[in-house]
Amino acid sequence: MTAVGRSVLPIGAAFDRMPFTRRHLLIAFALFVAFVIESWEQLALVYVAGDLGAELGIGEAAIGVVLSAVALGMIPGVLVWGPVADHVGRRPAAFWSLAAYGVIALASAFAPDAVALVASRVAAGLALAGIYTITFPLFLELLPTRHRGRATVYLSIGWPVGMLAAIGAAVALGGLGWRVVAIAGAVAGVWAFAIRAWVPESPYWLAARGRQKEARAVLRSLASPDAGARFTVAAERVGRPLDLFRGGLARITVVMLALNFFFNWGYWGLQTWLPTLLRGRGLTQAASLGFAALSALMMIPGYVTASLLTGRLGRKKVFLGYVAGAVLGGLCFATARSAAGLYLGVFVLSFFSLGAWGVWNTWNGEFYPTALRGTGYAHATAAQLVATTAAPSAVGALLANATGFTATMLLINAFMVATALLALPLPETEGRELE
Repeated sequence: MTAVGRSVLPIGAAFDRMPFTRRHLLIAFALFVAFVIESWEQLALVYVAGDLGAELGIGEAAIGVVLSAVALGMIPGVLVWGPVADHVGRRPAAFWSLAAYGVIALASAFAPDAVALVASRVAAGLALAGIYTITFPLFLELLPTRHRGRATVYLSIGWPVGMLAAIGAAVALGGLGWRVVAIAGAVAGVWAFAIRAWVPESPYWLAARGRQKEARAVLRSLASPDAGARFTVAAERVGRPLDLFRGGLARITVVMLALNFFFNWGYWGLQTWLPTLLRGRGLTQAASLGFAALSALMMIPGYVTASLLTGRLGRKKVFLGYVAGAVLGGLCFATARSAAGLYLGVFVLSFFSLGAWGVWNTWNGEFYPTALRGTGYAHATAAQLVATTAAPSAVGALLANATGFTATMLLINAFMVATALLALPLPETEGRELE
């Protein structure tokens, strides 16, 4: 077919008739492992915090700062990496981010004191922010339209898998000290080369940059029957953060930023201090780790059911329903008077909150056109990370002032209620082509 004879299509239309192929499975595996690494890095030291505090001679408040340091570095990092990914491409941003993280994380394992550890973990966060920001937008931009919601929710299962890996490392390697656990995480930076080998550049991004031939080549590798067309794209300026707050995008951006903050505060405030909260209710360290592992396992069916439902009911209904379920689970957990009540509450909370996260990871990346998708997702991630940074320190301060288990949990639960209210005005995106 000659250039003159080619049909002209919006780039999103090339994904409407695309099948889900083995190439998509390979891409999904590469990005799934990347998400496992992202989860690991933010949680690995949580489960060896006692050893870390004892070796460095620091208390709960200072441990909270160490646990927040990666997120602190990621806040400016995502605001840089998002526009970078919009300008230079999703794939190179993912590769260089993960490779740099591996080097810096290795250095952090040899930090001589708490100050050096915090500084190195902040730097690791700056590097990790790139892959953290771009994993989901890149995956969305490679998937057939009708499979986009379900497949992206499955990708989110990398989070509890990373949690389980972190817990497993704490059990298997914790006796050797927190430094060995940190080294084990740093080795994951080698996965950057798998991403470079298996994950192609986004056809949306290539077409937006006028690289039609390369976009068609990627679409052919993804078995799109429309790969021979000439593609049009939205005319938005590339990676301009102020454009997120102009016109019809402004309302979505403000709501999206607030929702990301409240949702992540509610989740992270519990997750970072769950072992400590459980020990306060009489569980041993070993029992609290087992409890956390079981709660992570309960996240997986939460993701799977949300994946099955989002294509039938839409993003919005599933998200609101699952957040409501998480609120009920949190209330049960906060008021439990027995071990059975604790287990029931945290399992319901884990099932529904992470199912909601799986839907949100998809929905959150569908609000913006290609030229602003990386930048928009970066701002969403920055709002999450502000909460990730604030929540451990805030909950640590509450515990240090003897606020108590129930009051602390009810405060965490209030953030989940706010999340549901903020989601009400957001538009449905199920089945809609990406712009």
